Amino acid sequence: MTKEKSERYKQGMATRRSVLGDAHVDRAEAKKTVFDEPFQELITEAAWGHVWSRPNWTKRERSIVTLALLAALGQDEEVAMHARATVNTGATREDIREAMLHVAIYAGVPAANHAIKIVKQVFDEMDERKEK
Repeated sequence: MTKEKSERYKQGMATRRSVLGDAHVDRAEAKKTVFDEPFQELITEAAWGHVWSRPNWTKRERSIVTLALLAALGQDEEVAMHARATVNTGATREDIREAMLHVAIYAGVPAANHAIKIVKQVFDEMDERKEK
């Protein structure tokens, strides 16, 4: 018995796919288990369906703020994931550089330094894939 997904969930899934890409979301969905399904539904509805889908900011603006917050919190895997997502959000490398400068001042140089290392690695990987 599968329950019908809410409109907020459907919007969230559409936004999630537009930001992270179908391949990423498909991989995440394939790994979903009974244990983490409620959590996946929560983040799809709340983060993607409510916050990321609001009309007040563009996906570019949300991407910049999200990367700064994740860097400040030291969330390495999420920094990498959202750095890759900039290709879909319109956030430029210059935007992310400016965000990391803010992180350095408001959250600390070590947090920014570590996030910059991660972002540079992600951008290098993205550039390498383009060249092939």
